Amino acid sequence: MLRMLHSEIVKRTLRVPEPAGELGDGTSMARRFDAALLTAGFTCSADLLRHLSGLRPEDVLAAVGPVLSAVRAAVGDHVRHNVYFLDFPANVPDTSRFWLECLADALADPGVKAETVLTVGGVDLLGLPRYGRYQHGFGALLEAHESFVEGAKDRVSVLHLGRPLAEEAHALYLDLAASPLPLSEDDLVLLELLAAECAGAEQPERIPVRENRAVVNRARMSEGRAPLADTVTDVLRLACALSDGDVTLDGPTRFRSFRRSERRALMTALEGVVGNSRAKLGDVARYREPFKRLGERLHPHEYPRLEYAREVFAVARGQSRVRGFDARVEAAFADGDTGRVVDLLATAPGMLVRSLDRVLSQASEEEAERVAGTVDVRADQVAPRVLVSAREHLASRRRPGVARMFVNQRARAWVEPERREPLPADRVDPVVGALDRAIARRLPRFDRVLVDEAVRTVAVPRSGKGVAGGVGVLPRGSAMPVTGDRLRFFVHWRQQELRTDLDLSVQMLDADFASAGQVSWTRLGGGGAVHSGDIVEAPEGATEMIDLSLATMDPQVRHVVPQVLVYAGEGFMELAESFFGFMTRDGEQEGMPFEPRTVRAKSGLRGAARVALPLVFSRGEDDRWTARWLHLFMTGRLAFNQVEDTGVSAGLLARALVERDAVTVGDLLTMTARAGALVAPFDAEEAAREAVPEGERWAYVGLERPDGLPEGAEVFTARELGTLLPD
Repeated sequence: MLRMLHSEIVKRTLRVPEPAGELGDGTSMARRFDAALLTAGFTCSADLLRHLSGLRPEDVLAAVGPVLSAVRAAVGDHVRHNVYFLDFPANVPDTSRFWLECLADALADPGVKAETVLTVGGVDLLGLPRYGRYQHGFGALLEAHESFVEGAKDRVSVLHLGRPLAEEAHALYLDLAASPLPLSEDDLVLLELLAAECAGAEQPERIPVRENRAVVNRARMSEGRAPLADTVTDVLRLACALSDGDVTLDGPTRFRSFRRSERRALMTALEGVVGNSRAKLGDVARYREPFKRLGERLHPHEYPRLEYAREVFAVARGQSRVRGFDARVEAAFADGDTGRVVDLLATAPGMLVRSLDRVLSQASEEEAERVAGTVDVRADQVAPRVLVSAREHLASRRRPGVARMFVNQRARAWVEPERREPLPADRVDPVVGALDRAIARRLPRFDRVLVDEAVRTVAVPRSGKGVAGGVGVLPRGSAMPVTGDRLRFFVHWRQQELRTDLDLSVQMLDADFASAGQVSWTRLGGGGAVHSGDIVEAPEGATEMIDLSLATMDPQVRHVVPQVLVYAGEGFMELAESFFGFMTRDGEQEGMPFEPRTVRAKSGLRGAARVALPLVFSRGEDDRWTARWLHLFMTGRLAFNQVEDTGVSAGLLARALVERDAVTVGDLLTMTARAGALVAPFDAEEAAREAVPEGERWAYVGLERPDGLPEGAEVFTARELGTLLPD
């Protein structure tokens, strides 16, 4: 448990929990560790190097092993990335010629029966011994490639000295529990472990996300404390957590038999919620079936004095009726009474902001001004991520032709044409202005903000759902420049029980997002791109890559969409391991197909679907390339998914995101500057000479924490950007 937490802290925070040991001279060992880190694209901060140098060499050695393992795993360097074609990206053969060679070898092999290869439908590639299975070991691959040449553009991330492990674990617990954003599935699992570990320690003042509250409540109940609940769904989520079910309520949970103490605690929590406000019963209808199943386990009839709690289950069974708030709002919409709609929604500000498009669609210009005024007054009671979502959506509704993209909690996405008329600017602009003012009011007040300019194009995060952890991973819609002469995608996977074939493919699109070619196992090269070779099974792990020469790519190609498709076997959630990433390097760097220092981003593949779309890469008018994070999945077929079939849908999704106006960190920094803060680019040399004046509040906003920040400055890196807008 402690080893796992140590690794997670290093990977997530780039802080090394303070290594313990006796005083000594570990300078030589510390420098050797720093040199080893550099091969993976990391380095020690001055404080970390100083601390390690003051320990005995044997204590340094004991401390740095887990750190090196953690950072190598973070970039995907914990496995050996062998590829099918030994000289990749050079000497990759023509697809048809390669297949014919494999067929000829099979027919010349006396151990291969011709009928197993030549079928009625053609040639069974999997029956060819040479096809899809490594023909050489990793050692042969190593010998076939020149040494890697380090470059100034290579990624180097700084590792900082942290606090003792227990303090770092508690700090991570507080960060996750109090997060203003819904967590990813992996983060929820980690929060559950930390909640149990930190149950007796200081707890967060507020837990705004309901799913996080359910996980923490489970730990509270294990300590004999009452759960935190102010809605009936809080209690339902807790029951799901106690049953090892889905606290997101996105899927069904089979409730276990609860102990008597647990039943009383859950019933008492429901009694308190409904006793404070019977209007809370309106939420029961949304989850009628789960509440009915929960009632079968709680035995409400055994608690005659808890009449409000028993009423929850009466409503779920239809024995008691409650005219919910939603019904009154729907009646007002049906009557076309915008004024009554606004009056009702003003009492539920979150629902008001989520319904702005619908309200403005039937509002007059005068009524739109009233809507804007209501938003101005009520928006401070709405979660910032909801304000940002509404602002982004309304900004796009002023333009015709922008497709509607839908993404569920599991990151499955689909696109529909926009059949609604664009909203007139005179109706939208006042409301967008009100949302901007509300967002600006939520921003912390700083006297000075030091900025890594690369963070300005990062989209303001709204949720961790569907976003897997890794290195260089940014929120959906975030843009980042692509540097270097070559762009190389990689996917690695390891199957558990079934023979599993993942296929890395690239869809090329023109300026109108129409197909301009593809590279995959069916077309190993073309248009400046080349495939490393198809691997059809991965009992020990397998890697596929696609290399793109940006300079020689067909000028017609304006967008590139890498895809990872499940052709056969286990899905992303069943695999023992699966991740995607991309590298950039200059032409003269040579090296192995996988070089950790050139990894710009590496992300896990954890979607409950069969086709993954991690990013889209777009070429601008100046021929510079930009990467935008998609974090999307398409359902696909159970087997035999190919880019030839998924390319059109992938192109539509890419277009819907590229043409959408994202609210970025740059927008927040502009608001911060208007509020009076001095916002300036971060200069390491200048910052090292400065200190935060007494009584002032300084901040640093960037993708990663650099070395040499003024002491006392607050730090917001890619993982903390959500806290720029506290709930």
